[in-house]
Amino acid sequence: MSKQYTDKVLLLGVDGLDPRLTKKFMDEGKLPNIKKYVENGAQKEDLKLICTPPTITPPLWTTLATGALPVTHGITCFWRQDPVHLDTAGYNLDSRLCHAEALWNVTAEAGMKTLVWHWPGSSWPPTSQNPNLHVVDGTQPTSVNGGAPKADAEKLVLARHDFEKVLFKPAATNNTGAGCVIEDVPEADDVFDPNTLLGGDALSMRNIILKQSDGEDGVGDAPLDLCNSPIKDATGWDNAPEGAKEFYVVTSNGLVRRPCLILKNEDGKYDRVAYYHSKKDAEPIVVLKKDDYTVAVVDEYIRGDEKVMGSRNMLLMNIEEDGSMVRLWLGKAFDIHHDTLFHPKSLFKQVVENVGYPLSHPTVNGMSLEMVNRIMIPTWDELTKWQARALNYLIDENGYQVVFSHIHSVDAMGHMFWYYGKNRPIMGKEEEAGYRAAIEEVYKQTDRYLGEFLHYLDEDWTVMIFSDHGLLIPEEEEKPLIGDAFGCNVGVMKELGFTVLKKDENGNEIKEIDWEKTRAVATRASQIYINLKGKYPTGIVDPADKYELEREIIDALYNYRLNGKRVISVAMRNKDAMVLGTGGPECGDVLYWLEEGVNRLHGDALPMVEGVFDTSVTPIFIAAGKGLKKGYNSQRIIRQADMAPTVAHMLNVRMPKQCEGAVVYQILEDYVD
Repeated sequence: MSKQYTDKVLLLGVDGLDPRLTKKFMDEGKLPNIKKYVENGAQKEDLKLICTPPTITPPLWTTLATGALPVTHGITCFWRQDPVHLDTAGYNLDSRLCHAEALWNVTAEAGMKTLVWHWPGSSWPPTSQNPNLHVVDGTQPTSVNGGAPKADAEKLVLARHDFEKVLFKPAATNNTGAGCVIEDVPEADDVFDPNTLLGGDALSMRNIILKQSDGEDGVGDAPLDLCNSPIKDATGWDNAPEGAKEFYVVTSNGLVRRPCLILKNEDGKYDRVAYYHSKKDAEPIVVLKKDDYTVAVVDEYIRGDEKVMGSRNMLLMNIEEDGSMVRLWLGKAFDIHHDTLFHPKSLFKQVVENVGYPLSHPTVNGMSLEMVNRIMIPTWDELTKWQARALNYLIDENGYQVVFSHIHSVDAMGHMFWYYGKNRPIMGKEEEAGYRAAIEEVYKQTDRYLGEFLHYLDEDWTVMIFSDHGLLIPEEEEKPLIGDAFGCNVGVMKELGFTVLKKDENGNEIKEIDWEKTRAVATRASQIYINLKGKYPTGIVDPADKYELEREIIDALYNYRLNGKRVISVAMRNKDAMVLGTGGPECGDVLYWLEEGVNRLHGDALPMVEGVFDTSVTPIFIAAGKGLKKGYNSQRIIRQADMAPTVAHMLNVRMPKQCEGAVVYQILEDYVD
């Protein structure tokens, strides 16, 4: 062992944080806290951190934790290819699938009290029972407890005096954000919602992608409940004030109606909504005022055969002074007793009693700038503040020496509305400016979050800020139907003749692959699998023809054009992809990445691609505090695989067993250029 540079390390991971955009806003004076870290720290001048493809959450967070590349740790996408069925993938946020040791096991073994907080890369379930290791969630990337069974769905409520009856539409898509008038009440919309798959209970996925909204782009169309209710004079109440009007909110998937009163102020104008459990109650559960964002409203819900208590956020968005209209948003309700993703479970009690219930993340549609500014950003503002309070409390109270933490605010909002940061045919120029202002506000919010940990620099902590990838605003309007991580990409592969769909009795194609005619499929992000005889039950390709078919696929991909432009940047055989740190047994026979400009926000292109408004897919790295140089710009290329060995070296503990990265000696205080 060598010198110990520090004995306390705080790792602040921000999913999707882009060094290009961060530097732009920092240089404009808009990110004062991040600037303090940079001025007191050691990093590259451009703040860039280099990652290996695929630029997708689970592989990269796993690399950050282990110092191993995807080809070594085996987490090569959001999903894991099913070994039998080529159109099926399994969930990959499971530590038992990782083939590399995480640094947190090493630090716990070395006697350092270690906290792993919502790390979406091979952290859950805990892989060590060492009492020094504490772990919170890690089953999905969105928010703590975000993948656990929810108590009730997010919803928009519109109450009007001219509505005739209460209507409820579960799991609907609402792309306008302007009210939610229900014109029919069919079954839940037949839409693919990737958000329902982002949890530990989603063990497998079979999704055939025939259009953009079938896959990753469908995240922005996440369904929520819609409810319409007539507004009437209050009747049947035990304690309704004079002149109050009533309406209902439908909860518990349509099984429960909560009565609400619209109340007058001293001037006789309606300005509040009181939300009740029943008309017999003397006091409401909560009283809402317009634009007062209300956190952690607890109520009882029916989930299946059980009753659960859930906590949710609420916002009274609109209320007419004459009481003729009310528009109300209710966030997802989280089960307030769900402690199974806290190890040990006593951590849950600590957080709830001293900080409050875990807060849910929003899924309202990003196509509405109003929803972005009034719901999405404020909800994440509350969530980031809650997480900062929770981490500060736990660090100080429990005496942790090493903390691995992650927040998903930038990435989650990026998937919802970053696309609109460039003027699109469906938008006006003013909307582009509005969305860019919203993106800026997200970065300011992140700066405030990171600022909550600045004091640890004065307490002899080493603090490192980083991301798994950045998020870009794509240049092109139309994207090729290939490279989507959330299913089996049929579009381009069908055009090229490698994937064939079945047809109905009228000769029309249906959403089902004809395996008797399909030679290869593109599934997960950047992976193509050949339908080999002897390997898959559906196999039709002789193994002797595999090498030549790979060449044919690569040639076809390079020659494919969309609107006259090449869409594939790089395509290679599995064995060749190993030089990029990916490939191997957990990858397809051919790997490919999209050309800059036609790619999505991240995941389907190489890590250095850039987009409009100074955006990129590249991750960020900033390091400051004990043991590090101050105000230093490193000339060395810093890679994600270098993170774990650098932290291990500074703490003077052994390297994780499969670690492949190297110590970034250049940023250490005693390194001489």
